[in-house]
Amino acid sequence: MARTVSGPPRRPGEPGRGAADGSRPGERKRGGPGRGGGAGAPGLLHRLHWKAALIALTALVIAGAMAWALFGSKLLVVRSVRVAGNGTGIPASQVLAAAHVTRGQPLIRVDTGAIARRVAQLRQVQSAQVSKDWPSTVVITVQLRKPLFVLAVHGGYALVDAFGVNVRDAARRPPGLPLLTVNTDSGTLRSSPAVRAAAAVLAERGNFKAAELQILMRRRARVYDVSGVGTAVTKG
Repeated sequence: MARTVSGPPRRPGEPGRGAADGSRPGERKRGGPGRGGGAGAPGLLHRLHWKAALIALTALVIAGAMAWALFGSKLLVVRSVRVAGNGTGIPASQVLAAAHVTRGQPLIRVDTGAIARRVAQLRQVQSAQVSKDWPSTVVITVQLRKPLFVLAVHGGYALVDAFGVNVRDAARRPPGLPLLTVNTDSGTLRSSPAVRAAAAVLAERGNFKAAELQILMRRRARVYDVSGVGTAVTKG
């Protein structure tokens, strides 16, 4: 005959015994696979890693496309060069020849400072500024020298600016410009104290001071001072 072995009798109000761990039948432990507490975390991290990798790859592709467009493609290259500010003082062709801009070169590689320095070597140009007009144009803006005096030279006149630079030559004396008389040739007028003094006079009292200076400069001197009212002084 089969025997049935049972445990100690259950006391009134005592819960029934179930699994070996003391839990009730059908009850799962908290944090187990049924609740998703630990099994879902690795999947979430996996998805986050894939998203970060996708973002990084997209950024790399965009950066590569931009680099190719700037340096390697034919889309952003120099196709034209524009000269501004020259007026009638200097032909645009002369500025372009001095600028020596290479067409077809990637615009990002254009050395604007070097171009500006080359253009500034032209005697008619006081300063030059170079900029890039995307996607394909280089703009050269020049500030021309303004003649203030005329200097008699062999075969005509030299038109000289406030810095003693011979801007251009003329066969006849242009009207409205005072005659500068100095005991030197036009090639050594740059940064001359006499020229600076004469330019300062013209900026102060115009024709009256210019007339005083013309009389004063008949005498060779190191300094010509006509800044005083009704007085004129030479030194050296």
